This record gives sequence, C-alpha cells and structure tokens, in this order.
Amino acid sequence: MPDFSTDNTAHLLARAERLKFEARHSEALEVLESLLGHDPENVTALEEVSDNELSLGNFDRAETAARRALKISPKSYTAHYIIGFIASHRENWEDSIRSLKTANSVEQNNPEILRCLGWALFNAGQKLEGTVTLERALNLEEQNPLILCDLGVVYLRGKNFSKSKALLRRALDLDPKNERAEECLEMVSRIEKAVS
Repeated sequence: MPDFSTDNTAHLLARAERLKFEARHSEALEVLESLLGHDPENVTALEEVSDNELSLGNFDRAETAARRALKISPKSYTAHYIIGFIASHRENWEDSIRSLKTANSVEQNNPEILRCLGWALFNAGQKLEGTVTLERALNLEEQNPLILCDLGVVYLRGKNFSKSKALLRRALDLDPKNERAEECLEMVSRIEKAVS
C-alpha cells in the first residue's frame, strides 16, 4: 500500500492538476479517487473531482463531490462556485445566485465567479446588477472570451447592438474558433437588419 504522506498527497494533487489541464479528466479522476480512498476528507481532492466531473459534463457527480467538500469545509469557494455554475446551467437562477454570491464573498474579485454571477443575475431579471457584475469581471480579465461573449449577449438582449458587436468581435479576435461568439455576431447582424 502506498504511503499517503503530505508529500505524496501534494504529488498526487499536482499530477491530477496536470492531467486536468491536458484535458485527461478520466485519468485525473482515477488519481483523485485513489487519493480519496486513503484520505476521504481531502477537500482539495473533492474540489478537483468536482471540477473534472464538470468538465466531463457529469453535473450530478460534480455536484455530489462539491457538496461533500462543503460538508467538510463550508467556506470552499470552489465548491460553492461549481454548485452555482450547475444551478445556472439548469436555469435555476435563484440557487445559482445564492451559491455564487457565497463563492464571491469567500474569493472576492474572481473573474470566473463574477462572470457566472453576472449571467445568473441578468437571467433572473436583475439586469442592471447582472450587467455591472459582468463588466466588473471584464475589467479584471479583459482578454477572457467567455466574459466577452456573455457580456455581448447581455448587450444584444438589451438591444445595444454596437456594444454587443464590439464585444463579440473582440472575443473572436482572441479565440477565432469561438462558435458561440460567431453565432451571436451573426444573430446581431440578423436582428439589426430586421429592425432597420
């Protein structure tokens, strides 16, 4: 049986992180599940399991791991973020906002948390607060195509076509293969033609 010392735990977490960044999520999960077999209350490992499951589209498994992490460490901003992200994906806006606000209170000014929070607020009908939150996320991370796309869609829905186009074009400049930005930019053009 391997020695699960602090050094070995750190090594396994680093290995899982490398695998995750290489999009080898199933392999990362194997490493993490092995670690959790010896240290079932390792919050970092549970957060990483949740993140990898999320990347694989296994939302229920991601949520289960995040909730386990929260039982051990109620201030896990990563777990709150993932639960909020999943709730947003399911269009459960109020639950999403609650979890994302908690994540933001623990890890303030995290552009990804703010992006998701802004999107949830906007879709829950809190349009001004959602837009301002997305703008704050963009100010923190100006080169993020996800933030640019979300904000572009928000301005599109608000019929501010020029601002929407500028944001979506910037997203495409940064990520020329961004299908969402491309589709949204085409939608802006169609809507502009229809209303003119």
